[in-house]
Amino acid sequence: MNHKGHPETGRRWSSPLRFLSRPWCALWFVLLWAVSCSSRPAPNTLVMLIEFSPTNLDPRVGTDAQSEFIDELLFDSLVRKDQNFNLLPGAAERWEIPDPQTYVFHLRPGIRFHDGRALTSRDVKWTLDTMRNGTVTTIKGATYKLVDRVETPDNLTVVMHLTEPFAPLLWNLSEGAFGIVPYGSGRDFKNQPVGSGPFRFVRLDPDSQVIIERNDQYWGERPRVERIRFAIVLDATTRALELLKGSADIAAANSFPPDMVRALERDRDIVVERHAGTSLAYLAFNLRDPILKDVRVRQAFAFAIDRETILRYLYSGLGRLSDSVLPPEHWAYDNLGAHYPHDSARANALLDRAGYPRGKDGVRFHLTMKTSTDDSARLLAAVLQQQLREAGIALDIRSFEFGTFYADVSKGAFQLYSLRWIGYTNQDPDIFEDAFHSASFAPKRANRGYYSNPEVDRLLEEGRQTLDQPRRRQIYAQVQRILARDLPYVDLWYLDNVLVHTPRVKNVQMGVSADYLFLNAVELAKSGR
Repeated sequence: MNHKGHPETGRRWSSPLRFLSRPWCALWFVLLWAVSCSSRPAPNTLVMLIEFSPTNLDPRVGTDAQSEFIDELLFDSLVRKDQNFNLLPGAAERWEIPDPQTYVFHLRPGIRFHDGRALTSRDVKWTLDTMRNGTVTTIKGATYKLVDRVETPDNLTVVMHLTEPFAPLLWNLSEGAFGIVPYGSGRDFKNQPVGSGPFRFVRLDPDSQVIIERNDQYWGERPRVERIRFAIVLDATTRALELLKGSADIAAANSFPPDMVRALERDRDIVVERHAGTSLAYLAFNLRDPILKDVRVRQAFAFAIDRETILRYLYSGLGRLSDSVLPPEHWAYDNLGAHYPHDSARANALLDRAGYPRGKDGVRFHLTMKTSTDDSARLLAAVLQQQLREAGIALDIRSFEFGTFYADVSKGAFQLYSLRWIGYTNQDPDIFEDAFHSASFAPKRANRGYYSNPEVDRLLEEGRQTLDQPRRRQIYAQVQRILARDLPYVDLWYLDNVLVHTPRVKNVQMGVSADYLFLNAVELAKSGR
């Protein structure tokens, strides 16, 4: 399994249109006037608004999105990913795989940690060993369970021996999942993290700010801004006001609900940039349910849902319809499987053939969809409830506080639910093993709907042991086509990455991932907003 962030916590947006109500608009301008004289960021400092405080800046431990995104700026990984999730050199300038269970990495000479120490093979070995032997407490250690031992024949060579072939290993040594720490780093490393990346750590004030500065000795292309202050602001309205009054420069991608984005777009001192994203919204079924175990019922669901209309009106069109867990940019993406455009007639015909006639009230059967109490989640469920009525499906909605809802989902206690994969789909296609292999049933892993197909199991096992990428692409294409037929999920849409900033921020090169790596290239205007 690939490790990346908290994949399903998502953005918890307020309900659409609330932001544009007249009372709210009046309050908006009163607040803006009240703070109009606030201080502006220093000329050499970029102020970025983030929603939560990072939980742990030790890259061996932190798994929340904020920790991983900031760690990517502070630490080097052995390899990197491009925009199509192909692998490129990182701290390792090259590598060889002499046999399926041996990986040899050759480190770049001259890399130094922020405290001046040279980065060597001993540091890479320490990083891996401490995640695997309990020196630090981390769930990331399971990612490297197939690493038998790590050898360091010289200062610039790392040899990893595996107990069995494991093709996703390289992706698990890329940014976000892996960051090299200095030899001897212990449990308290999070308090003063020292990396070798393009920025160095300055300070962390929990629930207030994180400050990092440019590493002028960085081995690669150096950042163009001298200092970044990540200001932690939980409330979306407050974040918007900070941008409007000029006391902040930029907000993390996808920080605002769609209705607020529309309002901000109308301000001439605000720039809104959009890029196709990879955060997947999906609808999942429990295949142990006596009704939902019938594939015709699941296919009827897919035809009954008007995804395009929901995306346009509920999310202001800030996304694109999806037909696979993997995004179209991914090297393993395939879209030649079954497709499910909105078609009420086909939905009704499938349910008729499945043996579910309409009752006198027009209802074929009742199903329950669990959601969180978040406004956007409940609104999505309400729209699905209305659309499914045309097919004779009565959808009952049960909303719970997020922790309770997610606990039920994680142990498979549901008929239907909808969530998002965030950062999950940017990884090696071995993510399918975690979500759809019959050995990955909840509560142990992410196959929460108890999907089981022996052919999919066989393909997934072959895929994780096959090193040849063209062959792997063929394997995962077959997996995607089977999943499109069997429909353990209805893939809904990929939400766009929306970045809001002031005109002071230049050269924004946002990609398909909603991470902070674009900060390596941004510049600040010398004067004015």
